[in-house]
Amino acid sequence: MKKPVQLKTPLGAEVLALSAGDHVELSGMVYTARDEAHLRMMKDGIPFDPKGAAVYHCGPVMQDNRIIAAGPTTSARMNLLSKFLIDAGVNALIGKGGMGSAVREQLKGKGVYLAFTGGCAALAASHMRLKGVYYEDLGMAEAVWIIELDHLPLTVGIDAKGGDIFETVRVAAGKAFDRYRKA
Repeated sequence: MKKPVQLKTPLGAEVLALSAGDHVELSGMVYTARDEAHLRMMKDGIPFDPKGAAVYHCGPVMQDNRIIAAGPTTSARMNLLSKFLIDAGVNALIGKGGMGSAVREQLKGKGVYLAFTGGCAALAASHMRLKGVYYEDLGMAEAVWIIELDHLPLTVGIDAKGGDIFETVRVAAGKAFDRYRKA
């Protein structure tokens, strides 16, 4: 197996060379954001420097100022809420389950979608250190948490060229189902 590509935020042109299916390890600062955080940032502005940033679709569980679980949220929930972040310079979205074709198009030439396995919240937390928070009034699950990552293992789900492992699987599954129905 190939060694994972090492990435560190802020990200730059190196993400443009990644291909769907590549394994990466991400280090550096990331910012969590779910639905309410996206809506707040659209209204009030992005509270962090978006240039080269990574946004993790996650509502971590905190206890005594430390992260005890940080599993990904279903990213498709943010399909209609991601364009302003990508346009502002965010180079990576992180979550589970992939994103829609509009986001795939928005990422072309700009950034990537990185997938983390659902159900591995404790594993994710073991690669994280809490650094701060924005919009704490939104509550634990919806606030924008500032997190320092240390080699979080991820897979490139959507690359900057339009490659999409989730769409590839959907198409293959559809063809297999059609063959099954005709048999």
